[in-house]
Amino acid sequence: MDKKLFLRIVSFAKPYNRWWPRYLAFVIPGTIFGIANFALIGPVLQVVFEQDSLTEVSEIPAFSFGIKYLKDIFGYYLYTINEKWGVSGTLLFICIAVLLASFLSNVFKYASQRTLISMRTYVNMNMRNAVFNKIIRLHTGYFNKHRKGDLMSSLSNDIGEVQGSVVSSFQIIFREPILILGYMSALFYMSYQLTIFSMIVAPLSAFFIGRLARKLKRDAGTAQKYQADIMSIIEETLTGIRIIKAFNAQRYISNKFESVNEKHRQASKKVFNRQEIASPMSEFLGVSVVLGILYFGGRLVMGGHMNMSAPEFVVYLGLYYNILVPVKEVIKSYANIQRGMASAKRVFDILDYPIEVLKSDNPVEISEFKNNIEFENVSFSYNERGGEVLHNINLTIPKGKMCALVGHSGAGKSTIADLIPRFYDVEKGQIKLDGINIKDYQPRELISLMGIVNQESILFNDTIFNNIAFGLPEASEESVRQAAKIANAHEFIVKLEQGYQSNIGDRGNKLSGGQRQRLAIARAVLRNPPILILDEATSALDTESERLVQDALAKLMANRTSIVIAHRLSTIQNADCIVVLQEGQIIEQGTHEELIDLKGIYYNLCKLQKFS
Repeated sequence: MDKKLFLRIVSFAKPYNRWWPRYLAFVIPGTIFGIANFALIGPVLQVVFEQDSLTEVSEIPAFSFGIKYLKDIFGYYLYTINEKWGVSGTLLFICIAVLLASFLSNVFKYASQRTLISMRTYVNMNMRNAVFNKIIRLHTGYFNKHRKGDLMSSLSNDIGEVQGSVVSSFQIIFREPILILGYMSALFYMSYQLTIFSMIVAPLSAFFIGRLARKLKRDAGTAQKYQADIMSIIEETLTGIRIIKAFNAQRYISNKFESVNEKHRQASKKVFNRQEIASPMSEFLGVSVVLGILYFGGRLVMGGHMNMSAPEFVVYLGLYYNILVPVKEVIKSYANIQRGMASAKRVFDILDYPIEVLKSDNPVEISEFKNNIEFENVSFSYNERGGEVLHNINLTIPKGKMCALVGHSGAGKSTIADLIPRFYDVEKGQIKLDGINIKDYQPRELISLMGIVNQESILFNDTIFNNIAFGLPEASEESVRQAAKIANAHEFIVKLEQGYQSNIGDRGNKLSGGQRQRLAIARAVLRNPPILILDEATSALDTESERLVQDALAKLMANRTSIVIAHRLSTIQNADCIVVLQEGQIIEQGTHEELIDLKGIYYNLCKLQKFS
């Protein structure tokens, strides 16, 4: 077992003093009463079969710490009751004692279990919070390299597996050793010879179970990989269901899902088969030792070579057989932990993934945009093996001006827009805002200066009001309404049955494309940012929706610094500066009229769109 990995899981239970003192306060007396429960079998057998062998203790023994005092005090009451009430009264006394010991043992056991359940759910909650918070802190590029299905699987299945196997085993790891210690102490007290003989099986069990656990961990990792594949296919299917139906690809997707599902079944079957064999294997080995003790110890008792009566020998056998229960649970738990460790590793791979967009050690405060945005010799690539997406970009965007980025797909337009709010960090050169490198600002303060409207309107399964006020919980109803009016959205919102409290469905699918885009604009308006980044905000709309959205954008851009990525060149003819990109480099730069007169790339693009 990977101890470091296990200790990391346990660390999610901090502060430990919240759990362990209370847990030990329950489990220790529970163990004592559990042992007493079996120890009382001896007196029962004596009363029923060997009444004459009852120890005569006519006086209350002097108090002292130890098992002998407890044995003597119980013997005193047993002898006294036997003298006064006879065998039936003595038997009733012992039965009541057994019943009381059993009741207290189970009460303490239940109380200790409640404590561990609280800790298990607490660990599960903390781990899920940690993974989710790490995911939302990761840079945007991470999500281009990793499948959403893998992340969803880690948040749900992997953490659930950790709780179901590793965290659930806490009770075995921390309770069963105490039970084993208690039972072993009682066994050594009764006969150290037999107990030493019985311990021969321990190395044998450890050898077989250790080999089993290593295979279990490997198979569990394979099963979890296929589980992540299943989640990815489900996520892609739900997202692209319209395309699947449009291209009659239901059978293809179904076959793909069934294939991965069958591989997951086979891997899971191996895991469960190996997991289930651990318990019967340990039980068989334990029973073998009990029979060995019965034969070896029985001969010693019958031959008078050991100072132990027949009832005491039966009690010894009962105690030893009872110790097999926690031993078996520990072995089974070890197998479960190995299965969960594969899931834990996937979880910690996310938690350990480096944060690439880092905060400055001494961040500069910023609350307003004053002068300009500057790109100085900026180069950037999305990965080490790929070529540069941007090469030696030099660009100045003055405050209050509109800068349009145009060019063919893949020219680097969206990359420039993503670098300004630090969705990615530049590799060479620097981007300055008001003369200071944007890396020196607090990321939260930097992004608060910007409003972003993308080509795809990213909305959430919530009310219209909450989508517009997203990230601004203090927003008033009046300010939300005003933002919607500026975005030309108020008119269609009030026509809905529940107005601003209408739920828009998953990704806003209850609304049209133009309505979704106007809500995204209203969301940006409410933030009242000095800098706007518009990434082809109208390219996917019909003519009527584009007119409404374009009008809303014109209101939004008034007196603001705007970086506009344009697909339809007719929308940016009034830009203060048009930057033409090709293969990650700035080829042309100027106003619409200047670039038309230049008769270069921009001129040809305009001709292709029949723009005049």
